[in-house]
Amino acid sequence: MAITIASVPVLKGAASERFEQQMKKSESRRGSVDFSKSIEAARKILAKAKLI
Repeated sequence: MAITIASVPVLKGAASERFEQQMKKSESRRGSVDFSKSIEAARKILAKAKLI
């Protein structure tokens, strides 16, 4: 027997506006992650294994 597919909830009115404001605020505060230490460690491992 098939399971019914649930409908996707849709924001309307004030909730929708508040969600968009929060989304824009979050996007503007978004930071970046520095992977330089991880990349260097990976390069050392690959060099030791003679893969690079």
